Amino acid sequence: MSSTTDTGLNRPLAILAAVTFFMENLDGTIIATAAPAMATDLGTQPVAINAAMTSYLVTVAVGIPVSGWLTDRLGGRRVFMMAIVLFTLTSGLCAVSTSLPMLCAFRILQGLGGAMMVPVGRLVVLRNTEKKDLLAATAYLTWPALLAPVIAPTLGGWLASFASWHWIFLINLPIGAACLVAAWRLVHDRPRDRMPGLDWIGFLLCGGSLAALLLGMESIGGAGADRTDWPVAIGLLALAVVLGILCLTGMRRRQHPLLNLGALRIRTFRVVNASGMVYRMVISAAPFLLPLMFQIGYGWSAARAGLLVMALFAGNVLIKPATSPLIRRFGFRTVIVGSCIGGALVFAGCALLTAESPVWLIVVLLFLSGVFRSVGFSGYNSLQFADIDRDEMADANTLSSTIAQIAAGLGVAVGALSLRLADGILYAAHATADPQAGFQIAFGLLAVIMLYPALDGVIGLHRQAGSEVAAGR
Repeated sequence: MSSTTDTGLNRPLAILAAVTFFMENLDGTIIATAAPAMATDLGTQPVAINAAMTSYLVTVAVGIPVSGWLTDRLGGRRVFMMAIVLFTLTSGLCAVSTSLPMLCAFRILQGLGGAMMVPVGRLVVLRNTEKKDLLAATAYLTWPALLAPVIAPTLGGWLASFASWHWIFLINLPIGAACLVAAWRLVHDRPRDRMPGLDWIGFLLCGGSLAALLLGMESIGGAGADRTDWPVAIGLLALAVVLGILCLTGMRRRQHPLLNLGALRIRTFRVVNASGMVYRMVISAAPFLLPLMFQIGYGWSAARAGLLVMALFAGNVLIKPATSPLIRRFGFRTVIVGSCIGGALVFAGCALLTAESPVWLIVVLLFLSGVFRSVGFSGYNSLQFADIDRDEMADANTLSSTIAQIAAGLGVAVGALSLRLADGILYAAHATADPQAGFQIAFGLLAVIMLYPALDGVIGLHRQAGSEVAAGR
């Protein structure tokens, strides 16, 4: 793909990429609240619907590494439009599914479209943006990751209660059609003249490792009282480690690897993606746990649970205009560390909630969670590219997109795993079965985990990290 000489921020292009990013993120988690209604229609158990979430997230994670190669080989415009078409058509197929295996199969195809659509859209925007406008561009590309997981429980719960779960997928049809027309008019990137062949060995090792990792985490989280799932889970995790080591070793040796790890030599990129992966996992687990806590722990309806989670949405949106000024005033390190500590305190507060807690207190905690979530995402997403040259942007974008998607996929598994560990703690303590207690322990575990990225930010980032981007130069 040839480099562009355009300056400034192409806002229509950034908005287009943001909308496609929103669709992909929304579909990753929206079915969580609607799981009981979907299970009734498809003739299965609500917990089994989690397979439709996992199959989608695994496919997106596996497909992202090859998206950069396809973009350079075929051109950003062609790949982006093909991805939108595939994602939109398979959304319609998901809506007409009559069984869980059929739904999972169509979700895999939908994940292929999402795997190409999001990183390619972001890459097109970043390659058309000067460093002085990087913070503004990132603001456009960040809001879908902030809003989609928060809106998803609300929208899923409302559709499940008052309409039909089929509309969870049908709403993508008009949005996808509009994005296709916009992409045809706004995206003009061309393919490179010379391109090396695809690293098939790296693709198979990387894809196998990611799939085994996510499925292994999902097996642990869904094991429940059935101990026979543990050998499968341990075997999958061991396979993920072996394939991962082989994959990383090969990528360092091959001349044209599937994922170029060169960006990891840059300190800001390395630290931000290491601690940011943990941060994203914990943040992604919260919207998964909250609707379950309200429905299973408190006995609320799906619609009421989804509506209350809108407090997170309000926190995300209202603080958004202040995120860039905060970064410019205090610097990236202070903002990132502060958001991690604030998030940990909020999760600790959630661990103290019960069904008898005042609604206003729950709303305040969720609002603050949204505030810290928005600030943290903006800080991480902007800082990671602060010291990346434009010529290295494609490789860095593909690598960071893969890491971010792994974190999102693991976030759901971490949420389920935290509940599993909570059940184990209660069982060992011979505690009386209390659905609220498990969620309290789970949020307490998330609060502890959130301290890691805060500590890593203090140790790994220097005070002036990303100062050029923060200053808008």
